[in-house]
Amino acid sequence: MYSEDELIQLSALQHIIFCERQCALIHIEQLWSENVLTAEGKIMHEKVDTANKESRGKIRIEYGVPMRSLRLGLSGKADVVEFHKTGDKWIPFPVEYKRGKPKMDDCDKVQLCAQAMCLEEMMDVEIPEGALFYGQTRHRYDVKFDSALRKETEEAAMRLRELIASGITPPPEYSAKCKKCSLVELCLPKVSRKASNYLARMVEE
Repeated sequence: MYSEDELIQLSALQHIIFCERQCALIHIEQLWSENVLTAEGKIMHEKVDTANKESRGKIRIEYGVPMRSLRLGLSGKADVVEFHKTGDKWIPFPVEYKRGKPKMDDCDKVQLCAQAMCLEEMMDVEIPEGALFYGQTRHRYDVKFDSALRKETEEAAMRLRELIASGITPPPEYSAKCKKCSLVELCLPKVSRKASNYLARMVEE
């Protein structure tokens, strides 16, 4: 168990799965840069977070819900948590809003699963699924929190904590996803890699 002072931002899970160097630049070196994609995402989240509470029959909807897990060492805020009435219980159903479209990796699913695991710990309930809503497709995708996704989420949280504790920013690895990264102008993956290779050759000589 971690203390309240040791908690790390839950949203950082998405960063470490997308790119460990990006994660280190943000959470170790405290660098950030907006681009069109991050700005649009920020606006979408702000609209959701400032919405009012809703009630639709057997569904209650809460916006901007704070949460934390002392077991995972994470804290954050869910965009939306729907509470579905099942029998005499209200079961949380987290919904995360994203501006783009479904990704090839599991970074969004892991972030959503971590929210569910936080809520489970706080409320002593079992949450079987949640959903991701993507602004580009205007579609909501259900996500089941199975054992494989839960294990991936726990491992990502551990990797995140180890990376931040090390205080070391990994070297750059240029790939196609760098084009979508808001930190590409700060990271300079192509230039940094060439410089690293040059210094390595100098040391060998």
